[in-house]
Amino acid sequence: MARVWKCSGLRWSAGGPVLVWQGGRSSALPWGKRVAFQVAEGGVRRCVGARGHPCPVRAVVPGRSTGARCEECARLDRAHSVAADTIADDPRPYHVYLAWFGPGMVKVGITAVERGSARLLEQGAVCFSWLGAGPLMAARRSEELLRAALGVPDRIPYAEKRAVRSALPGSAVERAAEVAELHARAGALGDWPESLEREPFRPVDHAGVFGLDGLPAAVGAVGELVAGGVVSGQLVAAAGPDLHLRTDGGVVVLDTRLMTGWELGPTGDRGLTVPVREVRGPAGPRLQDGLF
Repeated sequence: MARVWKCSGLRWSAGGPVLVWQGGRSSALPWGKRVAFQVAEGGVRRCVGARGHPCPVRAVVPGRSTGARCEECARLDRAHSVAADTIADDPRPYHVYLAWFGPGMVKVGITAVERGSARLLEQGAVCFSWLGAGPLMAARRSEELLRAALGVPDRIPYAEKRAVRSALPGSAVERAAEVAELHARAGALGDWPESLEREPFRPVDHAGVFGLDGLPAAVGAVGELVAGGVVSGQLVAAAGPDLHLRTDGGVVVLDTRLMTGWELGPTGDRGLTVPVREVRGPAGPRLQDGLF
């Protein structure tokens, strides 16, 4: 391939999802856009480094890894991660939130107030509401309190999120119902940190932002990219890092985190020549043989 690009991941802007490339270039992803690329022939996937620094050994990483980092770079990246609870002195205020991904799938989490709803878009939260805001450690204590008292996790696997996206309730009120109930239960709890300012229930719905209305059930999800492999399809929806692509065999989900670390180029081919696995759960039928 004459022209090679390296993907830095999917970002959410005011106008919708955007693929970001090394060097600063970006590609907007409006609904209906054809997403098509080929992995470099004979190429290998290399570690993307940590905290803006390249991997010193340019280590080869597995195709199925969504982090695209070697063990050492992953350790360094996690050592500076709020999500990993390794930072205690961040002076920024943090939001505590409840996020809904589908029936029975609600999680509690925190995000820096300055980031607004970006973290919720990145996670693919279909509906969410803030619970409160305050210093990092107060937000952390509130998160732990709610996990224990409400019985909700702080993580939900992406495979479970994908499996229900095409079968969600049709109205925003229905989608917000579980969050509303849990928000009310949270408000009745004692032991909230005094430095956390509580916030009323104000649901935010992302179904329209993600393009989920009328979304066809996914028949499969890309398991990994491989050297020389082709991905091609029409974008019908996007949520979190996932692109839902219409192909000749049905809608297939591409987790854009699998694109990082590879050298990619344009292709005129259509279809998929990368491994595709079945989406299990309510989202769709068995994978069609033609996609393998």
